Amino acid sequence: MAVIGALGGLTALGQTVENISEVFAGNAAAREAADAEFRAEILRSYAAEFTHSGSTGFDRAINGLNRLPRPLMALSVIGLFAFAMIDPVAFAARMTGLAAIPEPLWWLLGAVVSFYFGAREMYYARIPDTPPQRSARRWWPFGQSRSRENPALEEWRAN
Repeated sequence: MAVIGALGGLTALGQTVENISEVFAGNAAAREAADAEFRAEILRSYAAEFTHSGSTGFDRAINGLNRLPRPLMALSVIGLFAFAMIDPVAFAARMTGLAAIPEPLWWLLGAVVSFYFGAREMYYARIPDTPPQRSARRWWPFGQSRSRENPALEEWRAN
């Protein structure tokens, strides 16, 4: 009979220790459940935000405009080479005009272009689990691999 009473006392003592430890460390299961619910709520919020009846003509026009800067810049550079071969005198006159642009304005142009393309790349770097879209072919090699292992670095460290 004394053994049964001692077991009851030990159970009560264990329950008390558990309650005290939860004050300092918290309940891991409850914390994980709350975290899972929080993530589910975020996903529901995103789903509600991006659910719409369909794209309007305005949406399609803006999406088309958003796709233009990079191809236009690339084709413009190629066009400059063609222009230089077709009419070198006119090309030289245009380049003289570009040389007259003050240096701070070039810095400003560089900042605008860097922020435009940098923000786009940071968007993909921050959301690596975004499923690839049909037309999204990323040239940036980082972020395609989920592994953080680097064999060359490991070999260098070993030596």
